[in-house]
Amino acid sequence: MKLYFAPLEGIATHTYRTAHAQFFGGCDGYFSPFITPTENEKLGGRAIRDILPENNKDLNLTVQVLANRSEAFLSFVPKIKELGYTGVNLNFGCPSGTVVKKGRGAGFLRDPDGMDRFLYEIFDKSNIDISIKTRTGFLSGEEMPALMEVYNKYPVSLLIIHPRAREDFYNGVPDMETFKKAYSTAKMPICYNGNIFSASDFCKMQESFPNLHSVMIGRGALANPAIFREIRGGSKLATNELQRFTECLEERYLKLLGSEVYTLHKLKELWLYIMWNFPQEKKILKAIKKANNLKDLMSAIAVLPKL
Repeated sequence: MKLYFAPLEGIATHTYRTAHAQFFGGCDGYFSPFITPTENEKLGGRAIRDILPENNKDLNLTVQVLANRSEAFLSFVPKIKELGYTGVNLNFGCPSGTVVKKGRGAGFLRDPDGMDRFLYEIFDKSNIDISIKTRTGFLSGEEMPALMEVYNKYPVSLLIIHPRAREDFYNGVPDMETFKKAYSTAKMPICYNGNIFSASDFCKMQESFPNLHSVMIGRGALANPAIFREIRGGSKLATNELQRFTECLEERYLKLLGSEVYTLHKLKELWLYIMWNFPQEKKILKAIKKANNLKDLMSAIAVLPKL
């Protein structure tokens, strides 16, 4: 069963991905945060930089796109094919209000007929592998059977299912009954995504769904970047490697962003997840949140106990 790192917006950029692969590894591939083709179909420099092959060596990267217009998607495909990519992932799962308002991401789930027309046009006119990342509905999982009828019409290379409706955002627990029904009716390989926070969580999924193609991990991998390695039977996460990992990211973000403020923001965002491994260290968590500069942040994590 394959393991994928989720396309976490604003976090899982090439800077983070390459550092993660260097220090922890263990996953079979990474997905880029979504790229949205603009009205004139030009891609910004930041978007291109994140998916350039030279910035993603040996990562087995899949590019994710956010689109609800076939013209936008079809004009995007040649651009990434020129970069050497043979597949693309469609985002039908982002719950952000600004995305949904434009009928993209999870907002597209409200219009199965429109989605059907969109998929017909892009599968008919493009020559690239297309996978889809979806939620199980906009308001509830009761919408998933109708969505599966649409997805099953097309040669989707992989269907990544996050078993929450858009209205759930990331709250509560995944709707496993809805996932089970989708899994049993799917005509394409299925990848599960949602609430995998440990190797034991993965093992439970593997036991429950032995024919599952893959599992995608997001927040669980931010909290424990060694989770893929642990699932593969490798060593457990260690405090000292978290500290070295952070030092590496500090250096790379400073070089890329040219700003201590922005670098501090990036690292603090990561450490709010990483501190899930240290639930008793409330004083250190408070120090991380209050850090006004990189020196204070690094001093706070330097006194963490060994895992």
